[in-house]
Amino acid sequence: MDGLLLGAFVFYFRKYKCFKMGYIKFDKQQLINLEYSLKREILRTNRAGTYASTTIVGCNTRKYHGLLVAPMEDIDNDNHVILSGLDVTVIQHEASFNLAVRKYPGVYEPKGHKYMDEINVNAIPVFTYRVGGVTLEMQRILTEDDRILIKYTLLDAHSSTKLQFKPFLAFRNVHKLSKANFYVNTKYKSIKNGVKLKMYDGYKFLYLQFDKKTDYVHVPDWYYNIEYQEEKERGYEYQEDLYVPGYFELSINKGESIIFTASLHEIEPEKLPRLFDIELENRTPRNNYLDCLRNAAQQFIYRKNNKTGIIAGFPWFGRWGRDTFISLPGLTLYNNDIKTCKAVLDTVVGELSEGLFPNIGTGNDIALNSVDAPLWFFWTLQQYALFIKNKSIIWKEYGDKMKSILENYRKGTHYHIKMHDNGLIWQGETGKALTWMDAIVAGKPVTQRSGFAVEINALWYNAVLFALELAKNDSDKPFVDSWQTIPDLIKNSFVSYFWNEEKGHLADCVTYDFKDWAIRPNQIFASSLPYSPLEEYMKDAVIGTVKKVLLTPKGIRTLAPNHPDYRGIYFGNQEERDSAYHQGTVWPWLLGHFCEAYLQIHKKKGLPLVEELFHSFEEDMTVHGIGTVSEIYDGDPPHRPNGTISQAWSVGELLRIHSMIQQYK
Repeated sequence: MDGLLLGAFVFYFRKYKCFKMGYIKFDKQQLINLEYSLKREILRTNRAGTYASTTIVGCNTRKYHGLLVAPMEDIDNDNHVILSGLDVTVIQHEASFNLAVRKYPGVYEPKGHKYMDEINVNAIPVFTYRVGGVTLEMQRILTEDDRILIKYTLLDAHSSTKLQFKPFLAFRNVHKLSKANFYVNTKYKSIKNGVKLKMYDGYKFLYLQFDKKTDYVHVPDWYYNIEYQEEKERGYEYQEDLYVPGYFELSINKGESIIFTASLHEIEPEKLPRLFDIELENRTPRNNYLDCLRNAAQQFIYRKNNKTGIIAGFPWFGRWGRDTFISLPGLTLYNNDIKTCKAVLDTVVGELSEGLFPNIGTGNDIALNSVDAPLWFFWTLQQYALFIKNKSIIWKEYGDKMKSILENYRKGTHYHIKMHDNGLIWQGETGKALTWMDAIVAGKPVTQRSGFAVEINALWYNAVLFALELAKNDSDKPFVDSWQTIPDLIKNSFVSYFWNEEKGHLADCVTYDFKDWAIRPNQIFASSLPYSPLEEYMKDAVIGTVKKVLLTPKGIRTLAPNHPDYRGIYFGNQEERDSAYHQGTVWPWLLGHFCEAYLQIHKKKGLPLVEELFHSFEEDMTVHGIGTVSEIYDGDPPHRPNGTISQAWSVGELLRIHSMIQQYK
C-alpha cells in the first residue's frame, strides 16, 4: 500500500504542476484548454451564508455557480443565485473583445478564455487578460455584507480603451433554474454611479455600482438555453435562461483601476477603493498547502442573527448536525480558534430535542434522522476539553444536554433508537437511513444498517465513559450511581457481537440473527475513539485490515473492492451516484480517525505513512476546488475528485491530522 500511495502522489505531482512556490498559478496553456479549466472551480464565502463560485475561466458549469449567491430569509431561507455572471468587454478602435465564457447547445460563446494569460490565487484570485496591446488585470473579493467587489486595472494599452459591463441575473433558488417569463420586473432605478433593480417581488434589491461615474443603457433581454455541463453529467436539468437588464460603459486609462460592486446593500461609491484595500489586507494568504487548508476552514463558518454554524460543504450543502460535530474540532480548535468552537456548540445545543440533534434544517423545518450526531457531540466535547483544560466547565455548561442524550438513548427515542438489555444501541426504521451512510435510492436506503451498527456502539461506549469521567470529576454521585455499571455491559456485548478472532476485523452491523461481515470503514472508530471497547491486539488487527483493503491516497473506501456491491466510480444520474456513495467511494474525512488509531498503535514509527497521507492532498489544492478539498473521490485509481468542491469534514480532519503529526514528531 505504501508504494501505491507514493505512486499516486507522483502521478498527481506530474499531472498538476501549478502549485508553485508561494502561490497557486495557472498559465495560458492550462486556461485555454477547457477540458482542463472547466474542471477547476474557485469558491469564496463571506462567513454569513453568501458565496461566489465559478470555474477558473469564469464559465458557469453548475446551477450553483454565481458571483453573488445569497440566502433569502424572507423567501425560503435558502441560497439564491442573484448575479449569475458579468460579461466584461474590452473596446478599442470600435472592435469588441468579450472576456466571458458561456456554454450554449453545441458551442461556447463568447470565448473569452482565449484572452486569459494567467491566474494567480493567493489571498484573492488575480486574473490577467491580454487582448492585442491591452493588458487587463481583474481581482475579486466577497465581503461579509453580501457584496462582491471586482477591481479592473488597465496595466497596458496603446490607445483609448473602454470597458462594457453586462450583468446576467437569475434571482432564483440554487437548486432550480430560471426560465424566460413575462413576470420579470424590467424596471430599474438610478442610484449613485449605478442602478438598483430586482426581478421579482419578495426579493431584496440588487445594487450595481462603480467607484466612478458610468453610463447605463437599459435594454432588457433574455439569453436562452445557457448550459451547465456538470448538471448534465449529474442527470439534472441543465439549460437556463438568464435576464440581462442592460449594460454599463465607461472609459479607462492606462494605469487606472475601476471597481465594480454588486450587493444587496447600497454603498457610497467613493468608499469602494478603501473598502477593497481593507478587505485585501484581512485575507488569509494561500501561499502554501497548510495555509490553503486554514483558509478553506474559515469558509465553512457562518455567523448570522447571533448564531454561529458550520456549512457542511459547498456549493449545495447547508448545515448538517453530524457534519458539524465531526468537522468542528478541525475547523476551529486545530485552526487556533477556540472561541468559534464554543459559539457553534452554544448554538447547536439549543436545538436538542428528545435526545437528538437536527440532522438537517432549522426552526420548524428540521429532520432528526441521525442516530450518530448526538454521540459525535460527546467526541467534540472531548476535543474541546483538550484545549480548555477544564472538565468542570464542560459538565457545568453541557452536562444537562449530555444527560438528556444518554437517558433518551437508554429509554428509547425516535426511529427505534434504544439501548437494549445487552447495553448496545439498536436503531433503524424501514425507509430510513440513520447512520452517516444515508443514501436512499427509490425510497430504500442503499445501506440500511438497521440493528446494532458498529460505529454507533463504539461512539455510545465512548460517550457513556466520557460522561462518567466528567461526573466523577464534578462529584455528581446520582449520575455516577445510575451509569457506572453500563460501560462493562457495553464492552462485553460489543466484543461478543462484533469481533471475530479468525477474520481479524469487526462486523459492520449485526442483529440477533445476522452479522454483516462486509469490510467497511465504520470499524475504525472502535480503534480511534478516546474510550475503546477493544483490546490493543484487536485495534491493531482492525487497523491492519482497513489499511490493507480500504486505504487509498485520498481517503478510505466505504466498501472492500472484492465485495459484489462495490462501485469504484462515482458517476451518472442521482440514482447511480447514490448507489455508489457508500459502496466503495472514498471519503477523506475518515483518514482522521484512521491516522489517529494508526499512530496510537505504531507511535512515531507510524509517522511516515501518516505524513504521506497528509501530503497526498497537496496537489489537490489545484484540482476540483482550488485551495480546498473535495467531499469524495472515486474508489478506483486514479481516485478522481467528486461531490462538493469543498467539504467541511475533509478540510477539518486534514488539519487535525497535521496536529497529530506535530504531536508525534
